[in-house]
Amino acid sequence: MAKISKEEIIQSLKEMTLLEINDLIKEIESAFGVSAAAPVAAAAAGPAVAAEAPTSVTITLVEAGPQKVAVIKLYREATGLGLMEAKTAVEKGGSVIKDNIKPEEANAIKATFEAAGAKVKIEA
Repeated sequence: MAKISKEEIIQSLKEMTLLEINDLIKEIESAFGVSAAAPVAAAAAGPAVAAEAPTSVTITLVEAGPQKVAVIKLYREATGLGLMEAKTAVEKGGSVIKDNIKPEEANAIKATFEAAGAKVKIEA
């Protein structure tokens, strides 16, 4: 079996929708018996706070980065907004992508936006 490079994987992720990436993450978690969310919460919050991990979070776009058109497309897909509303939100930055979602979904969305060069933050 031919080995796939990191660049090929990233390119494939750029062509997927958020739902497809979310399904992929779930399959990877199942196949390897891991969780994408647990190490992030434990590393960022420490052992005392990790036990009280939030059940819902907000993901916010901080900066669009160099591939603004790709980020606008992702923003539209995630929010359901029209082109002009999404373009305005992406250009001003600090716009909420999704609110009150599960941390696992937020991590999947964050991965897709970061693959497009955007900077996002997840807050409880």
